[in-house]
Amino acid sequence: MISHGRNIKIFTGNSHPELAREIAEILGVSMGDCQVGTFSDGEISVNINETVRGTDVFVVQSTSAPVNNNLMELLIMIDAFKRASAGRITAVIPYYGYARQDRKAKSRDPITAKLVADILTAAGADRVLTMDLHAAQIQGYFNIPVDHLLGSPILAKYFLEKGLGDRDDVVVVSPDLGSVTRARKFADRLHAPIAIIDKRRPKANVSEIMNIIGEVEGKICILIDDMIDTAGTITNAANALKDLGAKNVYACCTHGVLSGPAFERINNSSMEELVMLNTIALPKRDDLKKFKSLSVAPLIAEAINRIYDDQPISKLFEG
Repeated sequence: MISHGRNIKIFTGNSHPELAREIAEILGVSMGDCQVGTFSDGEISVNINETVRGTDVFVVQSTSAPVNNNLMELLIMIDAFKRASAGRITAVIPYYGYARQDRKAKSRDPITAKLVADILTAAGADRVLTMDLHAAQIQGYFNIPVDHLLGSPILAKYFLEKGLGDRDDVVVVSPDLGSVTRARKFADRLHAPIAIIDKRRPKANVSEIMNIIGEVEGKICILIDDMIDTAGTITNAANALKDLGAKNVYACCTHGVLSGPAFERINNSSMEELVMLNTIALPKRDDLKKFKSLSVAPLIAEAINRIYDDQPISKLFEG
């Protein structure tokens, strides 16, 4: 394996081409010429229309819905670049699908996050660049370097620019016990206290608010999570905070999965605004007044530049 390619080339599948083009524009390079489609029977077709021999190839592809199609596109593209003698192949996965299946929660459960890591490595990826894994220990599932970027500095900057930093009436709220560490780090950036929602989940994709630890009455509450899927947890939390006297409720996350009834739940909830990063493409809809999307392209472009120049990524965690 060549440890460093001669130049940077950015390629993308069909999951989020807009983000890939924005990254390429920031880096000052042209998008790689690649066609990713399907044969008549649904099999994925990949055609690389330019040489990649000896180059540093970065494949930008979120494994979001349709998860299996986007994952297969990524794997087949990596295989194509490996067979075309690319110098180094980095899988840039802004949203890493299957990350929630990261352990055996009960007997005979698969650990699909580990399986996906094995498949990416077997396909020929030399390293992975991703953002806000659902469980940070997924980095250990890989036997290749993993650069794990954080979305909270981008989100915190947005709220600081709204004037919600260093105020006595702002509190950062963790929607469950598992997000307390994330909420505390986010609150440190705003110099705000935290509150915690203790909830019980009776079954999959259904949550029930049980208790709120902390002072929220008369406060501007900012809920933070790594991802929002069906939006049951975050909207129940927002409604509960409002019922307990919160002045305003905002929510933010890195990954807006937004499946099923998510849009309807968010639009009917008590939250003022949902702020997300564009690791997953936001669909074109008419009911997006409560939704705000912030770009991760500058952060990912800087990470790519640092990987290419063999510079440390750790400085990017400072925001």
